[in-house]
Amino acid sequence: MSAPAPRPSPPSPAPEPADRHRLRGTLGAGSIVFMVVAAAAPLTVVAGTVPLGLAAGNGAAFPMTFVLCAVVLLLFAVGFCAMSRHVPGAGAFYAYVARGLGAAPGLGSAFLALVTYTAVQAAVYGYLGATVDALVQHHGGPALPWYLYAAAALVVAGVLGYRHIELSGRVLGTLLVAEVAIVLVFDAVVAATGGLGSGRSTALFVPSQFLSGSLGIAIMFAIASFIGFEATAVFRDEARDPERTIPRATYLALVLIGAFYTLSSWAVVSAWGDDGAVARATEDPGNMIVATITAVLGPVGGDLAQVLLVTSLFAALLSFHNVLSRYLFALGNAGSMPPALGRSHARHASPHAASAAQSGTALALIAVFAVTGMDPVTQVFAWMAGTATLGVLALMALTCAAVLVFFRRSRVDTRFWHTALAPALGLAGLLVCLWLTVANFPTLIGGSPALALAIGGVLVAAFVLGTVLTRFTGDRPGTLPSPDAPGTVTGHDTAGTDLQEETR
Repeated sequence: MSAPAPRPSPPSPAPEPADRHRLRGTLGAGSIVFMVVAAAAPLTVVAGTVPLGLAAGNGAAFPMTFVLCAVVLLLFAVGFCAMSRHVPGAGAFYAYVARGLGAAPGLGSAFLALVTYTAVQAAVYGYLGATVDALVQHHGGPALPWYLYAAAALVVAGVLGYRHIELSGRVLGTLLVAEVAIVLVFDAVVAATGGLGSGRSTALFVPSQFLSGSLGIAIMFAIASFIGFEATAVFRDEARDPERTIPRATYLALVLIGAFYTLSSWAVVSAWGDDGAVARATEDPGNMIVATITAVLGPVGGDLAQVLLVTSLFAALLSFHNVLSRYLFALGNAGSMPPALGRSHARHASPHAASAAQSGTALALIAVFAVTGMDPVTQVFAWMAGTATLGVLALMALTCAAVLVFFRRSRVDTRFWHTALAPALGLAGLLVCLWLTVANFPTLIGGSPALALAIGGVLVAAFVLGTVLTRFTGDRPGTLPSPDAPGTVTGHDTAGTDLQEETR
């Protein structure tokens, strides 16, 4: 048997352009977890998604659906984290796809991500405006257009996004602790007392109940609730020790989100009993969580829940603002967007230009929604949240495929579980979730097949636009540097470095 031929030495990385900017920070795993869990908006999910899952999904067993989706996403996270040390910079999904599948799919994923996160942020603006208006009127205030409240939130998010990331981290941490605290108090009271006299639910442990109703719709609603956890890699340049911080933050965020959703949805079911919870969710899904907390914790608890629902939405808004700003920053550095977007602030080391541009885009969308008279919940929120769900699932599936291809080609990591089996299982699970979402997409956005087709067309068009753009810029897939190559695994490497190296 002849000896295997040695692998060729990796090429030296391209020199860093003098005009490239970088982000800086000392975020630990806890700070990043705060930001991505805030993006998932835990209280908003419990208030909005759980009733829908109970009513239209698999009934009282819906809490177990969160466990199933968390397992699928943990499998995705194994490969995602294994590859994170080989993809420095703040490009997240698109940098992974570019490194594994080539420049054209990578830039296509970048444009798809921009549309996806812009959509989810627009959804939050609509829901936030409507929620604040309802809260103000409930306490005797005037009835004002929802978009005025949305515009005020935009200004605050823009100011925080302009400054150093650690300020946003502190704000998000405070808001997240408050919204999670009231739900955990509610959970503890229900667990201790058995709710309103119906006893603790066991439906989630009964396979026949878990498989009853519409499991596909239940999975669709549950997987949508995790949107935001995958943004950990976006903050790589601002992490204290990215090789350790990013994987820890990703796993911790997933486990905490999954456990919180499962426990809290179980408490909501237990508070009313299996049949009572489904009936309540069917009758009045929008007010179910506030009514439940009021019944268990009293009027003060209900009023506090209403206020914290507003702060939960703002926390999600701010988190997605930061994610979008860093996508634009990375694309500016990579030369795929105007270079001005890739500038970092001299004092705050923040993507201030990208943050301002992102605020402008959000303001334009709010203006369009206002002028066209769209309802902030049934249209803005429903349509945009549905768009984001479909887009994120497509992005995660592409990323899983990129992980598999990257490790198979580069052989820089030969751990079978981390680089092959777990990513393959994650890809299979994500494709099933994507198929279920496509099949039930009209339900997710309000029942219009024509609108579903139009939204799908926008997402496809965004991806195609990115792939076509590489032809005009002369980009082409490059080589795969070794993890030992200089500059490949630096904690504070420049955002967008990998995509630009891939496309030279």
